[in-house]
Amino acid sequence: MPELPEVETIRRGLDREVVGKRVKTVEVSGTRTVRRQTKKQFISRLEGAKITGVDRRGKYLVFKLDTGELMVVHLRMSGQLLRAQAREATPKHTHVVITFTQGGQLRFVDPRTFGEVFVTAPDELTKEIPELASLGIDPVDDPIPWVNFRHMLLSRTTKLKPLLMDQSFIAGLGNIYSDEILWEAGLRHDRVPQTLSTMEIRRLYRAIVEVLHEAVKHRGSTLGDQQYVDLHGRPGEYQLMHQAYDREGQACRRCRTLIVREKLGSRSTYYCPNCQV
Repeated sequence: MPELPEVETIRRGLDREVVGKRVKTVEVSGTRTVRRQTKKQFISRLEGAKITGVDRRGKYLVFKLDTGELMVVHLRMSGQLLRAQAREATPKHTHVVITFTQGGQLRFVDPRTFGEVFVTAPDELTKEIPELASLGIDPVDDPIPWVNFRHMLLSRTTKLKPLLMDQSFIAGLGNIYSDEILWEAGLRHDRVPQTLSTMEIRRLYRAIVEVLHEAVKHRGSTLGDQQYVDLHGRPGEYQLMHQAYDREGQACRRCRTLIVREKLGSRSTYYCPNCQV
C-alpha cells in the first residue's frame, strides 16, 4: 500500500496538474471503485465541478470542489492515479476516467479493486471514514516540536514498530518507512517507549522527519510489483536508498552485519541485529 511519501508525491503532482480544472465528463466501469454511492450519484456530483485544491490526510487524497463537496481517493494496495490525454490508450483495470473541459484526463487504475473514489460533503467526511477524526501527527505537513513528540511517545506502551504504524499516532506510515526510520534511529522494532533514553527519542524524532522528507524528495518507493507510480506513470527512486526494508541477507550499510527479517504480527520486519539496539 502506498504510504505517506508516495501519496504526497501524487498530491504534489495533482496540485500542479488538475487544480483549477473543471470536470467535463466522468466515466465509471464497474461499481466496486465507487461502492459508497451509485455510479449515477457519483457522476452527477462530480460533473461540472471545478477542482480548487488537493489535500492529503494520512494516506487519503481529498480533492476540494467548487460545489463545496469533496472527492476522496484511497489507493490502497494497487490503485494508481494517472494524468493522460484522451487519445492515449486506456490501461487495463481503469475504473474511473475524469475528462476536463480544458482537455486531458485523470484516470483511476486499480487491478485489485481495493481502492475507492467517492464524493461527500465536508461534514460527512469523518462519518464516511471515522479514522480521519483521530489521525495522528503529520511529520511532513505539520511537524511538532520534539518535546511534544517525547511526551506523546512516552504516553504509549506499544512496541515501536506497531506504534509507528498506528495511524492515530503518526498519519501515513506503514511497513516500509517504519523499518527505514528505525534503522536510521538505530532502534529495534520491539523496544517500548519507556526504555528509550532522551538521546534515543531525539534520534527517533529526527529519523522520522529526515526519512520522510528524503523519500518525498525522491518521489517515494516503487517495489518489485511496480504497482506504485507517480501521476505520470514514473516509478519512484527511494527504493534505491532503502537501508533495511527488503534487504534480508544483505550487508548493513552502517556496520556490515547482515540484515535479518522477522515476523512481527503478520508483517515482515527488516533490521540490523547489531546496530539497532
